[in-house]
Amino acid sequence: MAVYKRVLLKLSGEALKSGADLFDFVLVNRAAETIRAMHNMGTEIGIVIGAGNIWRGRQGPAANMDAVTADQMGMLGTVINCLCMADALRQAGLDAVVMSAVDMDRFAEPFNAMKARRYLTEGRVVLFAAGSGNPFFSTDTAVALRAIEMQVDAVLMAKNIDGVYTADPNKDPSATLIKDITYADALAKGLKVMDAAAFALCAENKVPMVRVFGLDEPENLIRVLEGSDIGTFVHP
Repeated sequence: MAVYKRVLLKLSGEALKSGADLFDFVLVNRAAETIRAMHNMGTEIGIVIGAGNIWRGRQGPAANMDAVTADQMGMLGTVINCLCMADALRQAGLDAVVMSAVDMDRFAEPFNAMKARRYLTEGRVVLFAAGSGNPFFSTDTAVALRAIEMQVDAVLMAKNIDGVYTADPNKDPSATLIKDITYADALAKGLKVMDAAAFALCAENKVPMVRVFGLDEPENLIRVLEGSDIGTFVHP
């Protein structure tokens, strides 16, 4: 049995790609199989996916774009990623539903919190697309918002590093892993797990748990559900 009954999984767009291709379907299908294994443990699963494989927002050449337009392009990138992952989940035998914060009825259902909760209870995997539907908010904020609305037991943040560190371990060899920290302490220390708005939402609404761990091995998702203490525990 899983230690968390209902979770919100945050995947980066980069987790879906390799090389120059926007999608590596070996990785996409591997992620779908792992999510199916999570589902088979009895866990209800919501998913938010970033758009980093398609669009990096206001970085690089896009830095001079109008911020609203750049963020809208990022939201559309998350819709593409959710459609891709939903297809892979269906092919893996799961009932997957894409709900969008921006109305686009021919591609996805409009987001409705009560309906989304019902879908989760029915055993469907729900993918939350288009972020919060507003510019100037990252997918981290969308994760926090949907976690609160879905009343999850934990947010699972699968990243390219294996937890929260005192500094960027890729730049500072003396950085050490933090195993357990509160939202307030993480905000005070300026740790880059989520952006400040997302942390503030989690803290104010007492989201029970955010687990941060590495996705270098997709099976880590299963280990977390089985009760492993890998990565970092962030909590009220």
